[in-house]
Amino acid sequence: MSRVVELKHPLVQHHLTILRDARTAPALFRQQARRLAMLLGVAATSDLPTRPVSVHTPLAEHQGQQVAGRVALVPILRAGLGLLDPLQELLPEAEVWHLGMYRDETTAQPVEYYCKLPAGHPSDISLILDPMLATAGSVLMAIDALKRWGCRDIRLLSLVAAQSGVERLQQAHPDVSLFVCAIDPELNAHSYIVPGLGDAGDRIFNTLGNY
Repeated sequence: MSRVVELKHPLVQHHLTILRDARTAPALFRQQARRLAMLLGVAATSDLPTRPVSVHTPLAEHQGQQVAGRVALVPILRAGLGLLDPLQELLPEAEVWHLGMYRDETTAQPVEYYCKLPAGHPSDISLILDPMLATAGSVLMAIDALKRWGCRDIRLLSLVAAQSGVERLQQAHPDVSLFVCAIDPELNAHSYIVPGLGDAGDRIFNTLGNY
């Protein structure tokens, strides 16, 4: 599997266009983010290991498959919460571990303020949820935390990424897979993705211009 998977499905293009639109209200923005997260989740879990199980249908015994191993969902606070619910729908047995990081708007550097990964016994697979891969600073910090925990299969799910952020991720962690709806060409002077979709956290939580 390629380490960078940019989804080209027509439904991704449709829902992403609505998400990008500055006229899209917060409630619809959240719906679109959830729909895209579901599509990302299906792509990112296409090769999960399974184990055989025997079940009884109303008519006969059937040999089926169930997901094997421990999967962790790791939303980066706060915007990553907007992608969490659909992933829990797909993986109801998954663990959820929150990582709190924000970008210092003066320096554009990430600042960690919350990390409570337990000592030892890491998950087999960790899915980082972060809508925007811009400079990649917060994501790299999250990956470092997960690797210190001991997780070796780490996958990042993002709605939109900047080409420079993708390149920085690949250089720092070539073993980490990225699943993304679109890779945009550049960052502006304020390190925002262009054309992007604005600040995903503000648009999800309707805080744009309120602080």
